[in-house]
Formats: sequence, C-alpha cells, structure tokens
Amino acid sequence: MSFQPLSLHKTRFQAGKPTPFGIFDVSGRLLLARGHQFESSEQLDKLIEREATVDVREFDDTARKIANARRDQLPAYWDESMGEVGRLLRASPTGDFTASLDEASRPLLALIERDPDLAILQAVRTEAVDGGPTAYASRHAVHTATAACLAAARLGWSTAQKQCVLRTALTMNISMAELQNKLVTQVSPVTTMQRAEIESHPERSAAMLEMAGVTDNDWLEAVRQHHEEHDGTGYPKRPAKINEVAQLIHSADCFTAKLSPRLKRQPLLADAAARLQYQAAKGDALTAALIKEFGLYPPGCTVRLKSGEVGMVMKRGESANTPVVAVLTDRQGNLRMEPAKRDTAKAEFGIQAVVPLAGLKVRVGLEKLIQAVPD
Repeated sequence: MSFQPLSLHKTRFQAGKPTPFGIFDVSGRLLLARGHQFESSEQLDKLIEREATVDVREFDDTARKIANARRDQLPAYWDESMGEVGRLLRASPTGDFTASLDEASRPLLALIERDPDLAILQAVRTEAVDGGPTAYASRHAVHTATAACLAAARLGWSTAQKQCVLRTALTMNISMAELQNKLVTQVSPVTTMQRAEIESHPERSAAMLEMAGVTDNDWLEAVRQHHEEHDGTGYPKRPAKINEVAQLIHSADCFTAKLSPRLKRQPLLADAAARLQYQAAKGDALTAALIKEFGLYPPGCTVRLKSGEVGMVMKRGESANTPVVAVLTDRQGNLRMEPAKRDTAKAEFGIQAVVPLAGLKVRVGLEKLIQAVPD
C-alpha cells in the first residue's frame, strides 16, 4: 500500500460525517475503517499527533474521472473542488502545507485543462456571493487562479511557472481572508485599521506560508509582490523590479474582482471589465494574454442577439466576437421551454450587446445550459 501522513488530508474530513477512507498507524495497521464518524476535529488531531497515515490508493482518482466525464457532469466536480480548496484555505496552514495545497488543487487543475470554457464561466458567472460571505475569499482565490493559469498557458510558461501561478493565486490573501469576507458585504468605507491590514497582507501572507514550511522563494516573492505596480503606486515595498508571476496574478486578481458583485455594487459587465483592465495595465503583454484568453464575450456573460433572443455564452468561438450561446428567451422575450444553441458567427445571431444577468428573470441550471451546447 502507498501511505501518506493523515495531516496532508485533514481538510477532507468534516465533523459529523463519515470518513472518506481508512486510517492506519505508521506501520500500516488499520486503526479506523472507512466510514468512521468523528464528532470533533480534536479527535482527528490526536491521530495526527500519533503520525497516523492513509492509503492513497483508496482515494477516488478524481482527475481521471474529470478527464472522462461528460461536460454536463463537470459543474458538480467544480462544486466539489471549490469546497475542498476552500476548506484548506480557511484552515490555519500547518504541517506540510505545500503538499496539502498541491493535493487539494489537483482536481482544480484537471477541471481547467478538461474544459477551459467552463473554467472561464465559473469566474464570470457570479450571480451572487457564491456560498455566502464566508466563502468569498476562497472562491475569489480560485477564480483568480483559473484566470491566471489560463493566461500562463497562453503565454507558453513552463510547468514550474504555472505551478507557481496556481500556488500564489490560491494563497496570496491567506492572511486577510476574514477581512475579505467582511468587506464584500460592508457598505461603509474602509476604516483606517482595515486599510492598514490590507496594505500589510502581502508580507503577512508570505510569513504565514513560511511558518507552514513553504521554502519556494519564487512563490513567496510572488505573494509579497502581488499588489506592486510598475509606476510605484502599489504596495507594500514598491521594488524597482516586479516578479513576473506577481504581475500576472495582480492583473487576474483585479480583473476577476471586477466581475464579482458586492453588497453595494453590481458586477461589471464582462466587456467593460476587460476594457478597464486593459486600460489600467496600459496594454502590457501579461494583461493582454489574460484578456485575449477570456475574449470579448467570455463564457458566463449574458448577451442579447440581433435576433432579439437573450442567452448565456457557453463557449468561445473561432474569433473573439463569435462565441456559442445558449439562448433562454425567444425573439419576443418569452422564456423558452428548453435552452437552444446559437452560433453567433451567423449574421442573424450576431451579438448586439452584453446585458446584466440580474436583469434576466430566468434561472436555468448550468447542466441544462451545457446540454444545449454539447461537446
């Protein structure tokens, strides 16, 4: 059997729910069979102190399942992956955090590779603060990681650079997650104390990672610099040279934040967010790659067609302005019984405008929309 420390997989356990696999001692002797129910996390901590292990061959090979799944099955895997990464990021980083993060994010990488269009849709289609305010920080981290990983692939970055991009995006705000979750529903201005916490969080996040055993200097430096700007207006150090990974993460962070709603404002429309991000970055190559990857009408944005129909972009097309859309209304604005596929490369179905999702009085499950635009 292939054993790993139980500490690496602590986030897979939830109090009051059956364990997803058996627990063994250091010699491989079974201590608790799969399905045992812990009443508190303290019981699990005691086993970790005894250096308990798990047999990784008991794990479902989620990445393999994702690669072979039907497209309409992928949203469930996205929810599962979001939950797993979120649990890890909400917990205090301990033990071999690098290995824990890589294990938790493996399904996320598989999802991005399996269907980049659906990956973009996850970042764009934010109807509300998904999962409630306590989940915002972790979900934004995943959205930033998704956008940055896709841009890194477009740029032809190495495997090591792309791994650094993923790790940095997921952990850049680890020291201010609680404040991030609060700010998303805060209507009053940021206080002086909150501003100080925001401006110090890159250094504090890097320090937390170091305390959790992270030794990758590229990763740590990217976390420290992910709010720096070339013109010196960033924070906290204003160095003469900025880490390239940090630059890409900063752009992806700002762009996906524009697409996310707050209690006091609606999200920006996708085309407006892209235009503002490109202008703010003064057309630098990293931001250009990010915007090109998403396209003028990225999956997840809602559009009105020249036919009068309204629907959601589900796939990017052969050109930036010809995506594939699943329409939800007919030409008169009436709700369709079932979503239908429209190729906007055809003149009659050309895109007339991006419209707010909030204004569409229709809610259709993502699986149904995907079924309307199959592989």
